[in-house]
Formats: sequence, C-alpha cells, structure tokens
Amino acid sequence: MLHDPWEEDEEIARIAAMPYGAQKRAAWQAANLKIGRKNQDLIDGCDVVFAVLDGVDVDSGTAAEIGYAFARQKPIVGYRGDFRLSADNEGGIVNLQVEYFIRASGGTIIRELSELDRAIAACA
Repeated sequence: MLHDPWEEDEEIARIAAMPYGAQKRAAWQAANLKIGRKNQDLIDGCDVVFAVLDGVDVDSGTAAEIGYAFARQKPIVGYRGDFRLSADNEGGIVNLQVEYFIRASGGTIIRELSELDRAIAACA
C-alpha cells in the first residue's frame, strides 16, 4: 500500500484557502509539524521507501527522507526518470550520498516505472 504524507485532507485544504497573513503562516507552522511527524510515522511503519529522484537535484525533503529511512534500516527504491544529468560525476545517477544511502539500504535506482514491482520485491 502506498502512503503519501501530503495526501489532501481537510486541514491542508482549509489552510491553503486562508488569506495570506499571520494567521495563515501560524496555521502552516502548526500543520508542518504534524505533516513532518506523519511522514516520520509512515517511514517508521513501512517495509520499503519509494523515492522520486527527478529534478536538477534531488528534492531536499526527499533526500532527508532517504537519510532517515537508511538510519531506520529501511530498504529504499529510487526512481529517476528525468533525462537531465544530476550526478556528482560520471559514475553516478544522482547525488553520490543519496545514491549511497539507497544502494547501501539494499535498494536500487530504477529508470522505468515498469521496474518498480521487481525492485520492491527484491528488497523483501
């Protein structure tokens, strides 16, 4: 089962609809802590972490999740469908530390979503 800490819920929709200002900022500050905790709980409770690695550089939140998952001994499967180069050198696919954590977790980086089921099964 797939879990997303940003799943649309009533609180996020309510805050997003608020007018700009101090109340909206305070509401987001409180919600951000809850969303971060929810994300931590989802990583703690999962069997495998699936991370999208697209972009010029891996998203900082995704990189943090990868590091946390590695520290919690969770296997990680990365997906890089982006054709742009983003590695530190010719030997990598993405940032070398991100790639290290993924591979050292027992996971892999895939280039096609059709490879996902096989990559997740290999982590079991």
